[in-house]
Amino acid sequence: MQPMKRSRVIGLAAAVLLISTVVTGLFLGVQTRAQFKEIAASWTGYADDAAKKGVWISSIRGYLGYGGIIHNFKNYVLRGEDVYRERVEVQLAQFDAVLDEYLAEPLPEEERDALQTIAATIAEYEAKLPIATTAAREGWPAERTDALVRVDDSGALLAFTALEQIWRENRAQSTERMISAVSKGQTLIDFGFVSMFALVVVALSLGFLMALLLRDMWVAMDSLSDELVHRRRLEQSEKLLAETVEQSPATILITDTDGRIQYANQKFEDITGWNRSELAGRTPKLLQSGDTPKATYDDIRARLMRGDAWHGVFRNKRKSGGSYWAETTILPLMGPDGEVRNFIGIGEDITEKRRAQEQVARAQKMEAVGLLAGGIAHDFNNILTTIVGAAHLASLDAAEDSDLAVEVEQIDIAARRAQSLVGQLLTFARREPGIAVPTDICAVIAEVARLLRAAIPQTVAIETPDPAEPMPVLADPTHLHQILMNLCGNAAEAIGGASGRITISVARPRKTPDGLASRREGWVRLVVEDDGPGMSSATLDSVFDPFFTTKPIGKGTGLGLTVVQRLVQETGGLITADSRPGNGARFTLWLPGADHLALADAAEPVKLPRGRERLLIIDDEAEIASMFRRLLMRLGYQVDAFSRATVGLDRFRENPGRYDLVILDLVMPELPGDELAAEIRAQRPDCPILICSAYRRSNLELRGPSPGVLDKPVEPMVLAQRVRAMLDDAGSAGSAGA
Repeated sequence: MQPMKRSRVIGLAAAVLLISTVVTGLFLGVQTRAQFKEIAASWTGYADDAAKKGVWISSIRGYLGYGGIIHNFKNYVLRGEDVYRERVEVQLAQFDAVLDEYLAEPLPEEERDALQTIAATIAEYEAKLPIATTAAREGWPAERTDALVRVDDSGALLAFTALEQIWRENRAQSTERMISAVSKGQTLIDFGFVSMFALVVVALSLGFLMALLLRDMWVAMDSLSDELVHRRRLEQSEKLLAETVEQSPATILITDTDGRIQYANQKFEDITGWNRSELAGRTPKLLQSGDTPKATYDDIRARLMRGDAWHGVFRNKRKSGGSYWAETTILPLMGPDGEVRNFIGIGEDITEKRRAQEQVARAQKMEAVGLLAGGIAHDFNNILTTIVGAAHLASLDAAEDSDLAVEVEQIDIAARRAQSLVGQLLTFARREPGIAVPTDICAVIAEVARLLRAAIPQTVAIETPDPAEPMPVLADPTHLHQILMNLCGNAAEAIGGASGRITISVARPRKTPDGLASRREGWVRLVVEDDGPGMSSATLDSVFDPFFTTKPIGKGTGLGLTVVQRLVQETGGLITADSRPGNGARFTLWLPGADHLALADAAEPVKLPRGRERLLIIDDEAEIASMFRRLLMRLGYQVDAFSRATVGLDRFRENPGRYDLVILDLVMPELPGDELAAEIRAQRPDCPILICSAYRRSNLELRGPSPGVLDKPVEPMVLAQRVRAMLDDAGSAGSAGA
């Protein structure tokens, strides 16, 4: 072949080869680009569609499964605890948000139908939540509640299964699409490799460059496949970690080293009331209640910057202004360089736990004070018995309207005030049960006013209802006396040395007060009010709390109004307080009314009976034994008195029939009163026994007639009447036996 012709052939062949190479290269480039676009589209579909729907479906699964809406709804129906209802309400709102986002996407008809089926079932639960709330509040039986709120959720579960199946199929299609694209790309690479190998003979340089290109493409495909697997694992791990932190039962707060809040979990929002949009860029200072000094916060920050953790308890402030106690651990988060990058605070709400501990401590304190009060009251009653009796004897010898008579009356007033104080102590100690009898509240008011006028400044006036118009209530007279002495005494102390007025009024409204049951005898309203300085709202909220007092140290125990409230509640009544600073205070008591005829029947004639019988007195308090002896001897009785139980018992044993009545104490060191009474009855089963003691015993069992009981301090008139009544009863029983 001629050189020119060969050159032309070679040139033509070279041109053909070159064009073929270029075309082949263009073809491979276009196909490769197409496969990369297909891979990118497949990955985008997988990441944006399947992954997003996976998160939504996972959230819906949580709302339908254990701990979700249905589970908490059924727990609320069975247990009636508000915490389950609150969870259902929160989860319903979250479910609606997820469902709205899901339905906003373009969806196949089958997928949209499944979502609407689930939404309809959840709507049924939401519609029946008020019924369950009413059932829990009114205590319906579980069977009744279940019958009214039962929802067939099988359709929702089937719809959710179908939804998951659709999601799995879509995810499988996206994955298959990626795998197909990668597989086609690999096939295309093989084809290109073969084509380039055939052309490398005439176009070595072009083939070499193409081989390098193919090699780079192969490495890129492998790297992309590995990256897909790694990213999938990271997404699953991050999702698990995010859900764990978000659903943690502890509050979690993350800040930078300047204290600016970067993250707060759902529990933090629920407890504090702050949402995340409000917290952004702010510092935890918004939680500070003012209880913790600034030096403590500075110390915490210094410890954290050194890399040390801190643990302690804060009283934090809520957005609403309330507070809660949090047991808190604050940790430093270190960066790769070992420097502190963030602070993380983990807290547990211990408000209820702390409140329970405080209640236990208060109960133990009240028990200890009660035991002490009971012991003190016993000693006081013995002393007051002597004082009251001696004052009565002195009044018998004092000329009417003389200075001595006035002084004796002051002694009697002071003794009665002390008697009221002892009554408060015994009431607080739960050792003095009340006996409700028809009592004229106006007469009690008049007696209290008489005592108070002698004890409070003359600048304080007391207005009382007319005692000539009786107002009967069903209550213990002594307890009524304590209630009025407490309320009026507090009013007088509030007014102090200034001019003021204490007004006591009673009425019998026809309408039954709110919170109390209707009664045939109705309710009596007793109001004690003053024009003193009044009370703040904070004081008013705590006025009936044990040990709460606004008085200086040594001026009050904080138990007076607690005792008043307890005594009013024992009657079945109600007490309320109303006051504002500068407008005085008003206490309103509702007491059970009594019939006027019952009040007339309950009244006892005032007399001091006499006698000539022989009596035996045994009391370890020599002053009391002596006072009883002098009083009864003035009434004509023959009296032997002993302060040692064993000596008195020996005298009785000498001649058991000698004494017509034995008066003894219940608590004595040598021989307790119940054992002494048993010994006396063993000698003489029909011997009348009268027990005068500061302690009331309801389980004393003796042979023969039941013993009489009088509580110290004993009024002389009551003692004389009881002695005479028991002697008359014993005489009547003896005559009947004869």
